[in-house]
Amino acid sequence: MVRMRNTKGANATEIEKKIKRGNALRQGSAWRGHRGLMVLLLVALSVCGAALWLYVTSLDSDITETLVRQGELVSAQPRVYTVQCSEDYENYKRYPGCTPQRCGRAVTDSVVTREEAQVLRRLAERGLALAGSEGGASILDLHSGALSMGKQFVNIYRYFGDQIGDVFTQEDFQLYRDVRGRIQAVIAETFGLDPTLMYLTKPTFFSRINSTAAKTQHDEYWHPHIDKVTYGSFDYTSLLYLSDYGSDFSGGRFVFMDQNGNRTVEPRAGRVSFFSSGSENLHRVEKVTWGTRYAITVSFTCDPAHAISDPALP
Repeated sequence: MVRMRNTKGANATEIEKKIKRGNALRQGSAWRGHRGLMVLLLVALSVCGAALWLYVTSLDSDITETLVRQGELVSAQPRVYTVQCSEDYENYKRYPGCTPQRCGRAVTDSVVTREEAQVLRRLAERGLALAGSEGGASILDLHSGALSMGKQFVNIYRYFGDQIGDVFTQEDFQLYRDVRGRIQAVIAETFGLDPTLMYLTKPTFFSRINSTAAKTQHDEYWHPHIDKVTYGSFDYTSLLYLSDYGSDFSGGRFVFMDQNGNRTVEPRAGRVSFFSSGSENLHRVEKVTWGTRYAITVSFTCDPAHAISDPALP
C-alpha cells in the first residue's frame, strides 16, 4: 500500500512537471508567435514610412525655393521679387502708365482678411454647388455667368433665372467689388502704375480644384503656361486664395518655373499673389492630391478695349 501511494505520488509529480513543461512550451511558442507578428508589423510600418517619405519628397523634388510658406504672415508691405521683363509686351500696343516696365511677382497677406476670404469661399461654394465639373476643376465666373456643369458650361443667370437671388446677395457682390479694387490698388502701387489706367479683364473667376481625375481638357489645370500668351489681354494676374495649403488640401501650390529653378507660393486663405503676365512668369499649379482648393483669379489689362465691368446681380 505504501509502495502504491509512493508510486501514485511519483506519477502525480511527473504529470505536474509535464503540465508545467507543456505550459512553458506553449507560452514560449505564443511569445515567439507574438514576437514574429511584432517584427512583421515593425517591418510593415518601416516600409510604409519609407514609401510616405519618398512620396512627400517627390512632391518637393522640383521645388528649388519656397517664396512664402503657408504659415508665414506677409503683413504691411508686399514681399516683392523682381524679374526682368520679357519681350512679350513688344508685340502689343503700349500704354504709358500701365504696360509693364518693372516686372516681377509679389505676395501680400494684408489686402484681404481671412474673414473676408471665408465669406468669398462660402459664396463660391454656394455657386459651384449648383453644378460643377465632372473632373477635378470647376469654375464660376460672376462676370459672364459661366459655370462648369458636367463637361460643359452654362450661364447661371439664364439657366437659373430668379433663383440666383436665393444663392447670392447684394452684400456678396459688394464685397467682391471691394476686394477687386483693393487688389488693383496694391498691384498699381507695387509696380508703379496709374490704377485708373488698369482695367479688369476676362477671364476673372472662382476656381474649385480637387483630386478627381480630369474628364476634359478644361480640367487639366496643371500644365505650364504664360498668361500673356494664353490670354493676349492679360498684363497683370492675381490670385486670391480662399483655403489653406496643408489643412484644407495638399498639392495645389503655385509654381513659378524659372530657368534656374522652380519657386512656389503656398496658398493661405486671404493671401494675394500677383505678377506681371508675360513669359518672365511662366507658371503652373501642382495637382491637388487631397482636399479642395478654392481661389479667385483676378486679371487686369492695359487695353481699355478688353475691359469688363464688375458683376452685379440681375
